[in-house]
Formats: sequence, C-alpha cells, structure tokens
Amino acid sequence: MSFIFQRTNPYTAPQTYQLKQEDLIGVDAGFTLSGNIVDVEQQECYPGRLHIADGRIVRIERGPTPETHYILPGFIDAHIHIESSLLTPAAFARESVKHGVVAAVADPHEIANVMGVEGIDFMIADAAQSDFKFFFGVPSCVPATSFESSGSILDAAAVAQLLSRDDLYFLAEMMNYPGVVGDDPEALGKIAAAQKYGKPVDGHAPALSGEALRKYIRAGVSTDHECEDICEAEEKIGLGIKVIIREGSAARRFDQLYPLINGYPSSIMMCTDDCGVYDLQRGALLDLFKRGMAKNLHLFNLLRAFSLNPVTHYKLPVGLLRLHDFADCIVVDNLNDCSVLQTYINGKKVYDRHSPASGETNDERPLKNEYRPRIINNFKADTIRKSQLKVPVVDSGQVRVMEVMDKSLYTKSTTVAPALLFSRTTGRMESNVEADIVKVAVLNRYEKQAEPAIGFVRGFGLQCGALCSSIAHDSHNIIAVGVDDEDLVQAMNTIIRHKGGMACCKGAAATFLPLPIAGLMSPEPIDAVARQYEALHRQAKAQGCRLTSPFMTLSFLSLIVIPELKIFTGGLFDVGAFKPVDLVV
Repeated sequence: MSFIFQRTNPYTAPQTYQLKQEDLIGVDAGFTLSGNIVDVEQQECYPGRLHIADGRIVRIERGPTPETHYILPGFIDAHIHIESSLLTPAAFARESVKHGVVAAVADPHEIANVMGVEGIDFMIADAAQSDFKFFFGVPSCVPATSFESSGSILDAAAVAQLLSRDDLYFLAEMMNYPGVVGDDPEALGKIAAAQKYGKPVDGHAPALSGEALRKYIRAGVSTDHECEDICEAEEKIGLGIKVIIREGSAARRFDQLYPLINGYPSSIMMCTDDCGVYDLQRGALLDLFKRGMAKNLHLFNLLRAFSLNPVTHYKLPVGLLRLHDFADCIVVDNLNDCSVLQTYINGKKVYDRHSPASGETNDERPLKNEYRPRIINNFKADTIRKSQLKVPVVDSGQVRVMEVMDKSLYTKSTTVAPALLFSRTTGRMESNVEADIVKVAVLNRYEKQAEPAIGFVRGFGLQCGALCSSIAHDSHNIIAVGVDDEDLVQAMNTIIRHKGGMACCKGAAATFLPLPIAGLMSPEPIDAVARQYEALHRQAKAQGCRLTSPFMTLSFLSLIVIPELKIFTGGLFDVGAFKPVDLVV
C-alpha cells in the first residue's frame, strides 16, 4: 500500500451507490470490477467494486478490505498530432491502451496541410476501427501562415463548415497569433465560428506576453502548450489560460513545469503533442504520471491533469469513475510503478497484460492483421540535381545560421563569417563539419520543377551523410540536412521517388522508412515501423548525429511559428520579425 493512499485516504464505512430500478431496464448483465477505487473528483480512495453494464458504471459499492491493486480513470492526452507517431489512428490506439491511455484530444493539422478535408475524414474513418476515444479538432491554420506552401487551404468559411460537424470537437491550436493580435479577419473569423458552435479554441503562443497576450486571450483562446518556463506559464494561467504541459519527442518541458501541477491544479493538463514511435512504445504519458509520483506531487492534483481537467475543459464523454459514467478506466498494480494490468473503454476490456492476444485489437470488430488502411497522398515533386544545391560565394557580411537545441522546438539565430563556410575545393559555400554547421534544404513537394531553399544549421553533429524527411512542420514539404551535396541529393530523391518517407544516406549506405499515407504515416503495425525507425536512428548516430530525436528535430526546422530562425520553401524566416530574411546579413 502506498504512502499517499494511507495519508490522504482513510477508509470510510461500507457504503453502496446504486441506480434506480428504472435506470437498469434494458441493460446487459454486465460484470464487476474490484480494487482500490481512486475517485479524482471527490479526492478519495477506497476499496470497492464497480458494477458495469452497457458500458457504464451502474453501481458503486464500497468494501471494508483494502485490495492489492488500484482502479484509476483512464489517461487522456490533451493535445496530440497522431501523425507524428508515423502510425494511423487505429495502430496508435492499439499501442496506447497498453499504457493506460483511453482518449486523445487530437489535432489532424499535419494531414490537413497535405490533404485538406479528405485527410481529416481519413483520420476519423481510420479511428473508427478502434474503441479508443479520439476527439479530433478542426485545424485552424492550414497553412500555418500565408508564407507557407502547403497542399491545402482551409479558410474561415471552410473552418466554420467543419466546426458545424458533430464529429469535430474544438478549434485546434491557433498558431497564427500574429494574425489574432493584428486583427486579421480570417483568424478572428475562425475563432468566431468556434464560439458560435460552443467549441473550445486551443492556443499556440510561444513567448507571447503582455498586452499582446491579453489581446490574444480576449479573442477567445483558452489553452496553450508552448510554455518554456514557470514565469511564462504563470502569466498565462493568471489570464485564464489552461496550460498543457508538453513532454513530446522533440520538446520536453515536464521537468521545468511540473511544480504547476500542485500550484494550479485546476489549470493544468498533460500532452505529448508530437509523440514518436519510440516514446509511444515506452508509454510516454504513463511515464509522466510515474515521474510526477516520484516527485511527490499530490496524487489527485496529478490525476486531475491526466483526466478530470481535459474532460471538463473539452466536455469529453470520458468516464471519471462516477455513477452513470462510461466505464473508461485502468487497473494498475500500485500508484508508484503504476504497471497497467487492464484497460477498459466503455466497459470493454481493450487490454489485459496477462492475455497473450492483448493489444492485438481494441475491440471485436475486424481490426486484426488483415486490416489495411487506405493509401491517400498528395506528392508532385520531381527529382532534383546536385547543381540545385549550390550556394554562391559570399564576399562580405555575415551568414545566418540556425542553431538547434536538443529536446526543444526552438532554434537560435546566429551568424558566422562567410570564410567559415567557404570551400577552396569547390569554390562555393559548403558545410563545415569542424564547426558543426551543415547545409539544410527544403523543397516544395506540391509543385513540379520547384527549386529548393538552402540554408545552414548548427547542432546536428553530423560528420558525414544526410538525413531527409517528408515530415516538415507544418506544410510537410521535403526537408534535409547533410554534409555534402551528393548524399543530400540521394536522400532527397529517395523520398521523392517513394512519395514520402524518411531516409538516412551515406554513399552506398542508405536506410529508408516509407510513409505512403500522405507522406506522414505508414500502413504497417507499430512493431514493423519501430524496427525501421530504429535502423534510421542507428545510422544517423553512426554518422555523428548527437540529438536525442534527430528526425523529430529535423521536422521542426521548417515550423515558422516557433522562434527564432527557421527555413521554409521561400528561404530563411525570422520568426520574431515574422518575415522572410536573406541568407546573408
């Protein structure tokens, strides 16, 4: 028995709560689930039994004897892009339930930038193959800004039409905060449509402060998952924002922000945002709960962030172990190590650690190995030539260089002397391995015969070869970094020929992960995708890359709404000034 259980939850006398007889008419025979019931809303824990029928809790019975295991509300990821897992929603769900996650507030922003409404509908249809509770939102910024080259455009009228649908639950992250603050009618029109249909508006405002932040919030934004430190988070909470602590595969801020959970228990939610296949397999959200317990956070404050707060904020039909609730819960062995024994969604056991078949399917519908998702895509780019990657000699001034920071989406903006990048061998500007500066290229995948934008980036640690991906936030053009042009061309043309994927190339050594679904996702199950991704990761490390998540970091170099310096199909972009800038200062 854990210390928290003993300290905060003295047992009460046996007591039974039961539905009225008329409420039980027509329900199935159901079953009983016993354990130490953790009631987040009432902040108590007691031994008892849940009587479940027709997917709901129809009776709660208290008992006098402590149990050996605990029943918790299922965890909810309060902000995630499923596409970043490289899996379809159905495959994502099969893995997530093993780690106690029963629901996700999901923004299909990535596939919408590639495929528009068709992509959103694909995600909803694929998710329907699972009992997992997906709550998809309407992407607010497709493209993210007017500077982007994306595969689709969702203007205010299109967003309003989508928000009128019952299967879309919120307006997803309004990352065009300059537009909101600057009274852009398109941005404000999208927020107005969400308010018309009574749907929450998610925010995205990194480092926004003062009057600009207040104006952004007054427009109707209610959440933010971009906080870098406590001060930024407390300013936003003070203005009524729900802060979502993000611990993703590229951006990790739990260690900086976890004191907020005890300090502002009603204002915090948890998310992974962009969760790679590795982190999904290890149970990233569940790991956050364990880390919170290890830091002696109050049990019920912690559980609020994982369940009660997202349920109340987004008005989600997800159960919280209350009478009449859907039976959405997990059974764990204890509250510290928190190994998941079973997961239930709508009263159906979707995972059992002791069942050999657990995790193979989330329900009894045909979702086994024979299920193959539909392939949809939007890819027009032609193969490129090495000559297209040349950078002319710079005689004066300074060269702008992006600098990546491990475990962060932010990049610094630095400058170097042209001489540092001048190659006597080629007579052109090239990568400088000693200075840890390599070329970065972005190519518009939605046009034929497009010319790549070229820049330089520091911090990858590459000693040789190139990395390339068709996952490049947010428009998902082709992005690559490399030491020499031969490997850059090979990596980029590998992606182009296969119409999407990830590649790591060094001469004849090439590792490739195909992503035929919109250039973002694989139709394969998680084990196959994880093996391919592991091979990519190993080769990237062998080529010198020292980043925790090389391909995740690569994918965010083109996200021109995250400070400071980024690159897109039009060249370098100064996020602070919110405008394109030249390579040379």
